[in-house]
Parts: sequence; structure tokens; C-alpha cells
Amino acid sequence: MIDLYYWPTPNGWKISIALEEMGLDYTVKPVNIGRGEQFDPEFLKISPNNRMPAIVDHDPPGGGAPVSVFETGAILIYLAEKTGRFMPTDLRGRMTVIEWVMWQMSGLGPMLGQNGHFKFYAPETLPYAQERYGNEVLRLFGVMDRRLEGRDYLCDEYSIADMACWPWVITYKKQEIDLDQFPHVRAWYDRLKVRPALRRGYMVGRELGKPSGKWDEEARKNLMPNPTLPQKTD
Repeated sequence: MIDLYYWPTPNGWKISIALEEMGLDYTVKPVNIGRGEQFDPEFLKISPNNRMPAIVDHDPPGGGAPVSVFETGAILIYLAEKTGRFMPTDLRGRMTVIEWVMWQMSGLGPMLGQNGHFKFYAPETLPYAQERYGNEVLRLFGVMDRRLEGRDYLCDEYSIADMACWPWVITYKKQEIDLDQFPHVRAWYDRLKVRPALRRGYMVGRELGKPSGKWDEEARKNLMPNPTLPQKTD
């Protein structure tokens, strides 16, 4: 059994989708990031970066003590290696999947996150920031579109790279991105959205809420990077 420390956001959806696609048993442990639960001392033992999602695998490969993993790229690779699914075992295929997972981790996710922040959460309108991150998002969608030309998936077969990227691409309407400008991304997005396991993973925790584009004062305090914010530790 795997404990999934989770809140329904694009990063959370990556892992709930992977767990559903891989057919693994898991229990959702909600971490309400708007209410500061990511600073709970017990959670910080699992995810010292005070970010969700994170997992604890009580049945790790080879047995032994439970294994905890934080950071979505690391979790996806761990789950793929645990199950032997959605990542090739040959050197070249494996490295290609890892490259595209890292591309999402370092580019697509952070830039969409910043784009969304300055569009919807920033307390004042900052045209420079909106232009800077908006242009970078369009550049990244262009990279993805070129990669998907003549391909059904980011790599030779459906993989954890697709699972990493799809939950961020689904935000395109909210982020005011014209997906029709990127026809290969559009075809890929439509191809994936009908996968039953992906749909189940996307719906996990729907009753908890979903990103709204608005923060109340408590959420702003807990979600804004602030080195002076008290960290709850033992």
C-alpha cells in the first residue's frame, strides 16, 4: 500500500494519474496547502521541501522498511521502476523518458506556474512579468509541439513523461493559451484525456476542491514564498 500525500493541483494530479495507470493500491492523505498543512512536522519528515505530493511506499521493492519519496519527477521514476511500466528498460529509451520528465520539472511546470501566478494571484498587475512568463510558456508549447509531430506520445510509447506533462497542459484554458496554435499538442492532449485511468487519476480528491485562481489571506500567507514564515518543526 502507498500513502499519497496530496492536494488536487497539477503536481498532485501527476502522481494520482500514475498510481491509477499503474494499478497500484494507495490511500490519499490530504495536505491542504492553503491552510498550511505542508508545514506539519510529520509531513516535513517525508517532504523536507514542504511541498506536496509525496509518497510513502509500505511495500517497497526488495522489502524492508517503508520508502518515502518527494518531488514529482523522483516519484514518477520510482513508481515506474517499482512496477516495470511506463519507462523503457533499455538505456536510450529510459534516458529519453527521463529527459522529458526533467523538461517538465524544470520548464513546463515552473513556467506555467509563474504565468498563472502573475495572471491570477499577484496582488498587482505586472506587465513585464506577464509578458516574460507568457512568452516562455508559448516557447515551451512550441518545443512540445515540434516533439509531438509524427508521434502519438512524447516518447516512443505512453510513459511517465506524458503523465508529467498532461496535468499542466490541461490548464491551458485558464491560462488563456490558444491550444489550436499547437496542433500536435492538441492532438496529444485529446488522445490522452480519454484514457480511463488518467481520468480517474485526474478526479482524485475532486471533493477537496481544485485550483480556483484566487487566494484568501490565509492561503496567500501559506503559499507565497516567504523565508520568514515560521516552519513547524519538532
